[in-house]
Amino acid sequence: MSRLGLKSGTLAIRNGRIIDPATGTVSEGGLLIRDGLIEAFGEIEHGVFRKSDVVADARGALIAPGLVDVGAFAIDPEAASAGGITTTLLMPDQAPPLDAPALIRQAASFPQDALTVVPFAAATRGLAGREMAEIGLMKRAGAVAVSTGREWIADSGLMLRLLSYASAFDMIVVTHAEDGILAKGAVATDGEMATRLGLASAPAIAEAMAVARDIMLAEETGARIHFRQLSTARAFDLVRAAKARGVGVTCGVSPAHLLLSDQAIGPFKTFARLSPPLRSEDDRKATIAAVRDGTVDLICSGHDPRGPEAKRLPYVSAEPGMAGAETLLTLALTLVKDEVIDLARLFDLVAGAPARLFGLDAGRIAIGAPADIILVDDGTPWKIVGEKLAGRAGNTPFDGLPVQGRVLKTIKGGQPVG
Repeated sequence: MSRLGLKSGTLAIRNGRIIDPATGTVSEGGLLIRDGLIEAFGEIEHGVFRKSDVVADARGALIAPGLVDVGAFAIDPEAASAGGITTTLLMPDQAPPLDAPALIRQAASFPQDALTVVPFAAATRGLAGREMAEIGLMKRAGAVAVSTGREWIADSGLMLRLLSYASAFDMIVVTHAEDGILAKGAVATDGEMATRLGLASAPAIAEAMAVARDIMLAEETGARIHFRQLSTARAFDLVRAAKARGVGVTCGVSPAHLLLSDQAIGPFKTFARLSPPLRSEDDRKATIAAVRDGTVDLICSGHDPRGPEAKRLPYVSAEPGMAGAETLLTLALTLVKDEVIDLARLFDLVAGAPARLFGLDAGRIAIGAPADIILVDDGTPWKIVGEKLAGRAGNTPFDGLPVQGRVLKTIKGGQPVG
């Protein structure tokens, strides 16, 4: 991959395995990029390679669309590029919250040479959950969805109005699924581990209660609603049933909730304090089952990097969150290794489906599409070491975990990144 040094013109990549999420296929071949766009892919004549400005030999690596990460809490281009993410859909939980058109424009203007940043608009002023923000103006400024942020809106009347307004503007409402009143003060899920550690906890049904109410309101208004991260069997059952009725509901999950249970928080491991909190082993298995049967629409990183000042604290004082961008793909590849889904389906969950859901020209390999491409060696073994991660912080609950599969090169708009 050292020959990737294109500044302009054409880049040809040969001897790869092309992942096409749109058709669900994996095929041998190459890819031709000209002036930032995909010009051809598949079986390409050898003469094309001779005429290209730069030729790279993929040596059997995967050639796949760049990942589209839904709901990251930080703009972190180094972590994103290392993890193969070329588009980040940014949560409004910034300083200040993205609750005004000027703030949306500022977030959307982040230089796109390494990462495209697509902002979500704050649903309420200051994300306080009391007064609806100017949704229409923020859509005009570049927001592709409206989000409640880290919190659930407890006021059902306000949530009903929000869904109605968002539907009128054809915007998805991205919501946090946790009854904040039931979960107030809790730092873990009710269960043996929380009891053993003496941690304030809330029952897992706090998630399902929030999901049930918001599905009913979405069904009443005809709005589209996306649950950013779900983690419990009861919540998936509600989404599954709502989809069968034709409700415009979608949901995402994170690798943490696919691979870890609440046992990972003992003894007081603050890097495993997440939102939503880690659940029981039964709920973890239900999360995998929801991916397998198609209830889950996408896999997101839950990227929320926290520095030592927020994590190296007593468990109850530590902030929830994890650095997930760099490890999103390698952890999600576990689903392929365990034969839960195949490679094409995986890349649809982390690239194609998120782009389609939010109407983005990304996450696909097609002639004329932006050349946001990653090269992946899905067989490379390595170990996750938090302090060596490329991003802003290394607070990962997977520190020390041996994994398999790594991004070799990220290409954004036809240009190699990093």
